[in-house]
Amino acid sequence: MKYYVIAGEASGDLHGANLMKELQKLDPKAEFRAWGGDLMESAGAKLVKHYRDLAFMGFTEVIQNLRTILGNIAFCKKDIGEYKPDVLILIDYPGFNLRIAEFAQLNGIRVFYYISPQIWAWKQSRVHKIKKYVERMFVILPFEKEFYSRFGMNVDFVGHPLLDSLEQKKDSFASADDFRRKYSLSEKEIIALLPGSRKQEISVMLPLMLSVRKSFPEFQFVIAGAPSLPAEFYKTITGDPNIPVISNVTYELLSHSSAALVTSGTATLETALLQIPEVVCYKGGRISYTIARSLIKVKFISLVNLIMDRLVVTELIQDKLNPKNIEKELRAILETDKRNKMLEDYKELIDKLGGSGASKQTAELMFSYLNKSL
Repeated sequence: MKYYVIAGEASGDLHGANLMKELQKLDPKAEFRAWGGDLMESAGAKLVKHYRDLAFMGFTEVIQNLRTILGNIAFCKKDIGEYKPDVLILIDYPGFNLRIAEFAQLNGIRVFYYISPQIWAWKQSRVHKIKKYVERMFVILPFEKEFYSRFGMNVDFVGHPLLDSLEQKKDSFASADDFRRKYSLSEKEIIALLPGSRKQEISVMLPLMLSVRKSFPEFQFVIAGAPSLPAEFYKTITGDPNIPVISNVTYELLSHSSAALVTSGTATLETALLQIPEVVCYKGGRISYTIARSLIKVKFISLVNLIMDRLVVTELIQDKLNPKNIEKELRAILETDKRNKMLEDYKELIDKLGGSGASKQTAELMFSYLNKSL
């Protein structure tokens, strides 16, 4: 069969690649054409566009780049029309993917959606468009199945693919001593900084995260670099070539860290699943944030807190994200009581996510549905 897969960011590239590998086991003659990244390309996809050329963050940036975005949508529709896939598999990235879903469905192409956009948080009206144009949803958060079922949609809860990705990666992790030697780190304990994956957010988040560095002289602060950005970019922001920047091994860096400062997003869940105490950080443009705040319908921004439906990790958002609060909360998770409570909560979180095998289960379900007539 011919599969067309669209992912618009790094996490989608990871999960798309793992899904492709599982589909290939069931369908040895599978052909993949994709919008994604290096991992999907390595898994066998013919890459049409890289996600780094698609990442526009916030309302203001989207408006400024509207012509490019609309051009990408038009090009994608044309490419799908020429490729004529048996199925279109969409991974998150709703602003783009829902437009493509409509085009595909109206042109007789089956549409599966793997990893739901966070419409339960905002823009819930999108559920009607999803119901109209998407044949089947494959969701990875336990509360999403109930959400979509309320609207009479076909939905499978498959568990979270991060559990599999982390287990696969753990086998290749170096020891703490070897890791330090490889990346020329000192013997001090590590505070990991995850400032995001886009230049715009990193430029805002990283200086704030580093603002407390002198208050923790017994630790070394290490930046987790985004795969698509060079180390030199981070050095222009920090102004200090001695602050380590380590790219492409974020999970391993976290596994050897005592705590982490993490920009909101999938990374907050990744950090929790690796059992690393964290402080969740977010600060956006004032206009974009004001608009988003008026639209968002959930109590938390962190996936950890959303899944647990209570405050497990502290969220420092917008004006609350300042050096004083960062220092206070970081110090708290380095001390015994709050640290131990957070680690206990993480165990409950893992149980809620439904165990391993998400990519395999999703592939089996997709392949089964594809071999049945509509």
